[in-house]
Amino acid sequence: MDAGTALEQPVQNDYITLRSIAASADVKQHFRTVARYCCVPIVVLLVIAALGPEKWAPRTHLGWQFDHFIGYFGITLFFYFTWPRPFLVGGVFMAVAALLECLQAFTPDRSAYLPAIFYGAGGALAAALVAELFMRAWRWRLTSARAASGLSSLHHDAVSP
Repeated sequence: MDAGTALEQPVQNDYITLRSIAASADVKQHFRTVARYCCVPIVVLLVIAALGPEKWAPRTHLGWQFDHFIGYFGITLFFYFTWPRPFLVGGVFMAVAALLECLQAFTPDRSAYLPAIFYGAGGALAAALVAELFMRAWRWRLTSARAASGLSSLHHDAVSP
């Protein structure tokens, strides 16, 4: 059996191969590296949009409430892929939402608005909860797959002489 064929052989179950594990780890590491480099410009753009002139802030036709919620939701999810600690990342962005909104009181064409803090913080919290839910579901799936493959191999070993 050559090395290529050996890499195609299943490990623990039919869906996971050594090649896919190695490729998955490389892709994940590459994605996280690129995401870390993108975090600084994202934060700079967030600060510019929050504290710059009001016409610089990107707006949808769905209202400022949606803009605040979806903006912090998306940024929090992006940062979660870089640093996979959903409640820490969500908590930081909830604080950032409050800080940036309070700092708007010092800008000439804006004012601080308490509901805007809640919409931004709500988006960050919702993203943290979604990320935690998916993370726990993924772990549960892996654990149950390992348990199922372990049980089938134990049953196979007990039956075979």
